[in-house]
Amino acid sequence: MTADTVSSELGSSEPSPSNGFGTPSSAHHAAWTLFAVCTAALILPLSFSGGAIATPAIGRDLGGSPLALSWITNAFMLSFGSLLMAAGTLADRYGRKRLFMSGVAVFVLMSLALGLASNVMWFDVLRGVQGMGAAAALAGGSASLAQAFDGRARMRAFSLLGTSFGIGLAFGPILAGTLIEHVGWRAVFLSGAVIGTLALLPAAWRMRESRDPAAHALDWGGTLSFSGALALFTWGVLQAAGDGWHHPRVLKLLLGAAVFLVAFVIIERRVARPMLDLSLFRYPRFVGVQLLPVATCYCFVVLLVLLPLRFIGIEGRSEIAAGLAMMALSAPMLVVPSIAAALTRYASAGLLSGIGFLIATLGLFLLSRVAPGAAAHKAILPMLVIGIGTGLPWGLMDGLSVSVVPTDRAGMATGIFGTTRVAGEGIALAIVSALLAGLIDWRLTAIGTLHAAGALAGDMQAQAARYLASGDLTHALAALPGVSSSALLAVYGDAFTWLLYVLMAITLVSALFVFGFLCEWRRNGQALAAS
Repeated sequence: MTADTVSSELGSSEPSPSNGFGTPSSAHHAAWTLFAVCTAALILPLSFSGGAIATPAIGRDLGGSPLALSWITNAFMLSFGSLLMAAGTLADRYGRKRLFMSGVAVFVLMSLALGLASNVMWFDVLRGVQGMGAAAALAGGSASLAQAFDGRARMRAFSLLGTSFGIGLAFGPILAGTLIEHVGWRAVFLSGAVIGTLALLPAAWRMRESRDPAAHALDWGGTLSFSGALALFTWGVLQAAGDGWHHPRVLKLLLGAAVFLVAFVIIERRVARPMLDLSLFRYPRFVGVQLLPVATCYCFVVLLVLLPLRFIGIEGRSEIAAGLAMMALSAPMLVVPSIAAALTRYASAGLLSGIGFLIATLGLFLLSRVAPGAAAHKAILPMLVIGIGTGLPWGLMDGLSVSVVPTDRAGMATGIFGTTRVAGEGIALAIVSALLAGLIDWRLTAIGTLHAAGALAGDMQAQAARYLASGDLTHALAALPGVSSSALLAVYGDAFTWLLYVLMAITLVSALFVFGFLCEWRRNGQALAAS
């Protein structure tokens, strides 16, 4: 996709009050801006889904406990989500182009470093820094798009951005699987560096700088307290999977997260211009928009991590086979978001989003009927249904998010929405991973694996549950030598089914809230209004 192609898709580049451009020159710069931002958008889902595919191979090569390996994804999501609002403020104050290019450059450098990492600890640290670069790239890039386009052209630009994320989601797993099997897991991260470099070149050449003249300094208190709350909560939830929710260490981490969260609310209520305007939560439509990415976390995003671990570590498929299977889940993101944008001519974005969540709920139910080890084709239809259902709100929520605040606060708008999305993904992944480990532990107790009494036996069972939840059947068998692989496979299947029931309930409730908060009807009994 070239800049000329982008320009033609968005509309004529001739000056027109309705096409979203000012002059032919500005149209050309806007098209190149969109090209650069969409190219950079490819590497964010690639880093997320590719990292999940690569985790078993990284564990085999570098070692590490289930907790350490879980931070491969969570360290990236934690820093990414906690810094997006701050990145939005920095974009408004110091320049959207500058922050975008700085973020992509950091992402590229960290991708190169990850390809050379020699132990899991440093790998997790580098993933955290990579998440910082991703936050800057997304905040700066999204705010640049909001400045470069107006009206319907802006909606089409953000739809193309969503399509770019969809391409990364669709082809990320198979690309990662192919690279791992033929080159090695390090090539997954090196490929991200190559794509990021391709985004930097047109940005440096054609992207125009913009900033908010009225932007205030970075809210350091809010940034640090929010990051602290998110970090401690994620750490506490992940630690609970091994120590239990009543362990003093877990309780201290969760208490610390609560203290930081209270501090964040107090700080944001007192500063002159907070990075998160809490008064916006009084408006139902604002709450509804923030609910969309949270809901997609539980019906879609967590499966991008859990299913590869299941396919590779539990069912024994190759990385390529797992990548091909994952395309059934993510490929709908290539087309459904664009279809959703077109359907807003006839139905509101809220109605379409709610219907999408109902479809995703059906897909989760169908997936719950597929046991681990079943024929590979049986999971294709359920995953397609989930992807189609999630694709409806996925294609609409980015465009909705930029309407929350005025254009000159685009950095704040994208920061709030992006933080809700990415922080929600990190929290959801931590919660669901801990829940799966807990369900496995529960099922192990039900089949009577504790042949010996005492804390040691309980620790062995809990350790086996953590290994199974992280997709490591080999170490789970070693932790419970008296249990057969078929028995552990059955335990995992039961626990995964119960987990899907929980995800179904969350998705269904989310659909009901979306119908209530975001649906709008035209008064004269005509067609449904676009949100």
